[in-house]
Amino acid sequence: MTGTTETTETTDTIDFAPQTRLVARLAEHVRDDQLGGPTPCVPMAVRDLLGHIVGLTAAFRDAARKDLGPSTDTDPNLTPPDVAANWRDILPRQLAELADAWRDPKAWVGDTRAGGVDLPAAVAGQVAMNELVVHGWDLARATGQAYAPDPASLRVAYELLAVTPDGPEREGMFGPIVAVPDDAPLLDRVVGLSGRRPDWSAERG
Repeated sequence: MTGTTETTETTDTIDFAPQTRLVARLAEHVRDDQLGGPTPCVPMAVRDLLGHIVGLTAAFRDAARKDLGPSTDTDPNLTPPDVAANWRDILPRQLAELADAWRDPKAWVGDTRAGGVDLPAAVAGQVAMNELVVHGWDLARATGQAYAPDPASLRVAYELLAVTPDGPEREGMFGPIVAVPDDAPLLDRVVGLSGRRPDWSAERG
């Protein structure tokens, strides 16, 4: 996430617990021999994607706490992500901490920072959920796991992506929109709006 976006209709607090638990379960089932495999988030391999998720969970946890510093000030696109040797311990802990941080109503008030970008705290919460939903899909597809985010989390991602127009404004945040039928499942529409092909697989690319 390297740019700002506008507020969507979802301005109430968001429960991160279902999505953070889902991402933690996906990560738990990643095999070591899958770490070098491809992901829909080109050019990241699975290990890079996991490194990115580790970084974003720390950044958005600290953004919720208004604990601004290196984790919130660093543009994630400047340094290719990699995953630390102890990521299996770090990631579930940070996912739980992120959910707990955004449970505080004060997290949604005022302004904060993430990815080196100052933005309203409510928008930061939406962006954080979108990151977890989309990258959760990336991880599931890359490692051959089923993926079914809860409807509330998915709706937050859709509402954020739907108001971000195609074109230069998306550069650095999302890829060009991939056309998906209007009657497609909401998850497929979210994936298309994020710039990914819903039919992506590790075998086909």
